[in-house]
Amino acid sequence: MAEAHQAVGFRPSLTSDGAEVELSAPVLQEIYLSGLRSWKRHLARFWNDFLTGVFPASPLSWLFLFSAIQLAWFLQLDPSLGLMEKIEELLPDWPGVSFTPPGCGQHNRLRGVLAAALFASCLWGALIFTLHVALRLLLSYHGWLLEPHGAMSSPTKTWLALVRIFSGRNPMLFSYQRSLPRQPVPSVQDTVRKYLESVRPILSDEDFDLTSVLAQEFLRLQASLLQWYLRLKSWWASNYVSDWWEEFVYLRSRHSLMVNSNYYMMDFLYVTPTPVQAARAGNAVHALLLYRHRLNRQEILPTLLMGMRPLCSAQYEKIFNTTRIPGIQKDHIRHLRDSRHVAVFHRGRFYRVGTHSQSGLLSPRALEQQFQRILDDPSPACPQEEHLAALTAAPRDVWAQVRSSLKTQAEDTLEAVEGAAFFVSLDSEPAGLTREDPAATLDAYAHALLAGRGHDRWFDKSFTLIVFSNGKLGLSVEHSWADCPISGHMWEFTLATECFQLGYSADGHCKGHPDPSLPQPQRLHWDLPEKIHLSISLALRGAKTLSGNVDCHVFPFSHFGKSFIKRCHLSSDSFIQMALQLAHFRDRGQFCLTYESTMTRLFLEGRTETVRSCTREACNFVRAMEDKEKTEPQRRAMFRLAVEKHQALLKAAMSGQGVDRHLFALYIVSQFLHLQSPFLDQVHSEQWQLATSQIPVQQTHLFDVHNYPDYVSSGGGFGPADDHGYGVSYIFMGDDTITFHISSKKSSTKTDSHRLGQHIEDALLDVACLFQEGPRPKLRCRGLQEEDSGHRHGSLPCHTGGSRAPTKSTNL
Repeated sequence: MAEAHQAVGFRPSLTSDGAEVELSAPVLQEIYLSGLRSWKRHLARFWNDFLTGVFPASPLSWLFLFSAIQLAWFLQLDPSLGLMEKIEELLPDWPGVSFTPPGCGQHNRLRGVLAAALFASCLWGALIFTLHVALRLLLSYHGWLLEPHGAMSSPTKTWLALVRIFSGRNPMLFSYQRSLPRQPVPSVQDTVRKYLESVRPILSDEDFDLTSVLAQEFLRLQASLLQWYLRLKSWWASNYVSDWWEEFVYLRSRHSLMVNSNYYMMDFLYVTPTPVQAARAGNAVHALLLYRHRLNRQEILPTLLMGMRPLCSAQYEKIFNTTRIPGIQKDHIRHLRDSRHVAVFHRGRFYRVGTHSQSGLLSPRALEQQFQRILDDPSPACPQEEHLAALTAAPRDVWAQVRSSLKTQAEDTLEAVEGAAFFVSLDSEPAGLTREDPAATLDAYAHALLAGRGHDRWFDKSFTLIVFSNGKLGLSVEHSWADCPISGHMWEFTLATECFQLGYSADGHCKGHPDPSLPQPQRLHWDLPEKIHLSISLALRGAKTLSGNVDCHVFPFSHFGKSFIKRCHLSSDSFIQMALQLAHFRDRGQFCLTYESTMTRLFLEGRTETVRSCTREACNFVRAMEDKEKTEPQRRAMFRLAVEKHQALLKAAMSGQGVDRHLFALYIVSQFLHLQSPFLDQVHSEQWQLATSQIPVQQTHLFDVHNYPDYVSSGGGFGPADDHGYGVSYIFMGDDTITFHISSKKSSTKTDSHRLGQHIEDALLDVACLFQEGPRPKLRCRGLQEEDSGHRHGSLPCHTGGSRAPTKSTNL
C-alpha cells in the first residue's frame, strides 16, 4: 500500500542530508551475499522443511516405503535391483545376530536394516524431488492469467488437473515454498518499450522524444551489462529484486516512518461489538495471539488463487515478535522466535503485560482485567516519558543516535518494548463514525490511526494495536517486513474471531471470570539521560508538524458495489481504476503517473509490482467522458478498451513482466557498478501524483455478509506519495459498498482530499450510467442519512444459536 511513497523517495546513493554513501561492495559480492542470505533462510527453515517442505510427501510416507522394502526383501524380492546389496557391502561389518533369508547369503542384521533404510531414503528423496520439480514447472505456467474472464482453454484445464494431482492434500502454510518458481527477469527491451508506452500520455512530444533518445542510448550502452548481473542474481538468489527492494526502498530510507511508510487498518465501520475499552482490547489481543499460535503451528492455509495456484507465504514469518531497529545509514529487522508479553502505552506510561500463565495463553477475561488495571492506574507519567515514542517518528538516523544513548541507560525497558509480541496503545479518546458529524468523525478516525498524536505509537514495531476509549479498534502497520495482504489476512481473522467466536457477555465484558491471582502489569520506567530531552522535544515537534499536514478523508460509497460491476461483465478493480482516472482529471485538469500496487507472490519471496494505470486507452476514455459530442456507445466502447488494457497490465505485472521492479533492480546494479545512466536517473526522479491500492478481502468464509453486512472490515489507508499528490485505497465491503480512503497534504494548494472524494463519487456514477438504463441516480451514502439510521446506527438483535452470529452489537 504505502510503498509508493518509499519507492519514489529512495536514493541509494544519498543520505538524508545529501552526502554521498559509497556502495563499495562489488556487485558480484553483493549478488553472492544475496544468495547467501537466501540459503541461510532455507537452512533456518530446516525443521519446517522436514515437516512440510517435503510436501506432498510426509515422514510417515518414508516409514511406509521402508516397511514395504523390508517386506519385499523378506519375501525374496529385491526392489532395489541389487543396489541394497551394494550398499550393504560398503557398510562396516558390525558384530550382531545374523540371519539367512531364503535364497540369500549370510547377512548381518544391522547392516541389512541400514542398507534398506538408506535405499528407502534415497528413493523417497528422489520421488520428492521429482514431485517438486514437476510442481514447480507446472506453477511456472501463467497462461491462465492471460485468458478472458469466464473462459478457460483446454491447456489451462489440463494444467489445473495436473496441479491438483501433484499438489497433494491438506497443505500447511509453508508447504508449497520449495515448489514455487523464481521470479523471472523480463527482457530489458520489453521493459523499456512498456515504460515508454506508459509515459507517452503524460509527456509532451518534445519531452517524449528526449526520453526515447535516452532510452535508446541506455539499451545500446549499458542495458546488456546490467541485465547480465540481474540474470546471474536470479539464478543464485531466491528472488532477484525483493531483498534489494526491502533494503533500499525501506531500510535505507531515512525519512520518518509515520505517514511516509506506515499504513492503517480500520475496524467495522457501522458497529462496535462493545463500548468497554478493556474488554475490546482483551478479546482483540487474545484473537491476535490465537492467530500467532496457528501461525507457529502452520495451521493457516496457504492462499490459493482459483483455489489451486499457491502464493508465497514467506512474509507471514515476521508478523509477530518483530521490530525495525534504526541505524545510521540503514535499519535492520529484528525478529524473535517467541515473545510472551505485549508492550502497552496509556497516557504517557509504558507497561509490560504477560500473555501467558503456567497453564497457557491468558483468557480474554484475564487480559481484560490486566488492561483495566492499566486504565485505572492513577500514577502520572514521568518527565519526558510521555513523549518518548515520538522518537520512533523522527528521521531514522536521528533516532538511531538517540537510541544508542537510550539503550545504555534503559536497556531492559527498551528490550521489553522492542521484544514484545506487538505494541498496544490504549487511546484516551473515542473514535469512529457518529450520527452527529459522520464525515468529520470518520476522517478523524483515519487520521488517528495513521498518525495519532505523534507520540502514542511505537512505529518501529511490526504493528500497533490501537484501542480507543469507546471500544473502536485499529492497526498501525510498519511496512518493511511485509505488504498489506499479510496484515489484512491477520486483521480479518482478528475481527471475525473476537466478535463471532469469542464474543462478549450481556454487559459488554469478555466472557469468563477474572483471575485475582494474576500479578499486576509491570510498569516500565525509563532512565532518560538529560542529553536526549532536547531530542524528544524536537522529535515531538516534527511528528506534530507531519501529522498536522495530513488531510484524510474516508467515505463509504453505497449506491452500488462489486455485484453491479460483475453484472456488467467487467473487472471490479479495473472499473475503479478507470473511475479514479476520470476523477483525478476533473480534480487537476491533467493526467499523471498513477501507481497501483499488485502482488508478485506467484513467485518465491515475491512482494509487489506497479501497475501504471494511466494508459493511452484510459486517457482516451476520460477525454470522451468530457467531450459532450461523444455518444454513450462510443464512451462505453472506449471504457471497455481501457479496462482491457488495464487488465493486460495487471496480469503482466502479476506474472513477473512488469516495468518498475525491473527498472529498479537495473538502477541498483548501475549504482554498484558506478555507471551513470541518464535514462535510469530520469525514471527514478518521476513523481507519482496518484498512488492507489485495493485492499483485498481474502477470507470471506469468516464473515456472514448477507445476514450481517456491517460486520466486515472497512479497509485502511496510507499517506500520499507526493507532496502535491493523493494516496487512494479502496475495499469492496460485501457486494454493495465500496469504501475509499483518501489522503493528501494540507500544505499543497493543488490537492484536497474531500474534493477528490466528491469527484470519485461523481465519476463512479457517471461510469455506471454507461451500463444501465434510466437517468443518473442520486448520490446516497448508506448509514449517513436519517432514513437509514434505524438500521445502520441501531443495535442488531443478540443471537446465540450459532458461532456465525455476533453476540453483541452496540450503537455507534
